[in-house]
Amino acid sequence: MVAVHVAVGVVVDEQQNILISQRAFDAHQGGLWEFPGGKVEAGEPVTRALARELREELGIGFSESRPLLIVPFDYGDKAVLLDVHLVTGLRGKARGLEGQPLAWVSAEDLARYEFPAANVPIVEALQAALDTTRPLL
Repeated sequence: MVAVHVAVGVVVDEQQNILISQRAFDAHQGGLWEFPGGKVEAGEPVTRALARELREELGIGFSESRPLLIVPFDYGDKAVLLDVHLVTGLRGKARGLEGQPLAWVSAEDLARYEFPAANVPIVEALQAALDTTRPLL
């Protein structure tokens, strides 16, 4: 099974809050919360895919992103390769352009939300950064 390459944005505002969105109930892993992003098209650079997805899904742009981690994960019925970037310098106000609920939460509050299994390493990395008392920005 070929893994779907996904550009994922950990979108962080100036108050160190992180943007999450709820997956549509009829989607794979529906109803769970996730970090925004989407499929990387063939030949498309990850940062370009991330910019496109954030614009299409949330109506926002950004001035900076940096790689955070890569998460390969096999659900059994679907394999994904999450290419996760920390996104800062937001332009615009995020809104769920596909009707998805959004929430801005602190890294410590991420544990209150249910995420797909592939997103767990992202949550853990963000909480580890919090434990070092270093700001994400």
